[in-house]
Amino acid sequence: MCGRYTLTVTPVELEALFTVLEIEDFPPRYNIAPTQPILVVAAAHGPSEPGSNLPDRRAFLVRWGLIPSWAKDPRDLPLLINARAETAADKNSFKAAMRHRRALVPASGFYEWRREGGRTGQAYFVRPRGGGTVAFGGLWESYLAPDGSEIDTGAILTTRANAAIASIHDRMPVVVKPENYGRWLDCRTNEPREIADILEPVEPDFFEAIPISPKVNKVANTGPDIQEPIAPSSPPPEPAPKVVVEDDRQMQLF
Repeated sequence: MCGRYTLTVTPVELEALFTVLEIEDFPPRYNIAPTQPILVVAAAHGPSEPGSNLPDRRAFLVRWGLIPSWAKDPRDLPLLINARAETAADKNSFKAAMRHRRALVPASGFYEWRREGGRTGQAYFVRPRGGGTVAFGGLWESYLAPDGSEIDTGAILTTRANAAIASIHDRMPVVVKPENYGRWLDCRTNEPREIADILEPVEPDFFEAIPISPKVNKVANTGPDIQEPIAPSSPPPEPAPKVVVEDDRQMQLF
């Protein structure tokens, strides 16, 4: 799964990486958690004028935790921070967004915890090998509350873990490569079945997993020190055979 991540790149760099118009300035964020605002990139509402050099993508904030448009009371729903890539196109909570509102979620990496004896154990900072910025596959919905208030919400898609991550967790975020940004965001032309290849796990050498201290466990810890490497508590075990269980239960930047 993906329940905590980080974004430390500058807005100017994001503008260039994702070809969007000016992004409002924001500080580095080292410990982004569910229900907080997250930055997403999606297709613009309409096509650019012929001959225009304006980007056809926009960046905006959503609450991390998708609320389907049909929900009557969000309090009756689990916090939908992740959507399983294998079933999102068919699940009531996600199928409309999967067809019409796909997004990119810029990240500098994510955090994962290895289970040890039934308890949460060693924490890892999982980042692109050598650093850099990655785009997770995301979904977004605009929810209109009964009182007339409106809020944009989102979720991160996950897929089965690749060989490098499987010893830590059996799920990982979907990675959308730059060459696939256009296909992924083009919801007018590309139905979910036509972008299914993007949902496959990224190659094993894409990420590196760095053992870090338990500081990251507390949402209140938001400094760069939470990413400092430490000696792991114990070697990661060999991944066990996995049984996939279907489960949907799963504004300012500062």
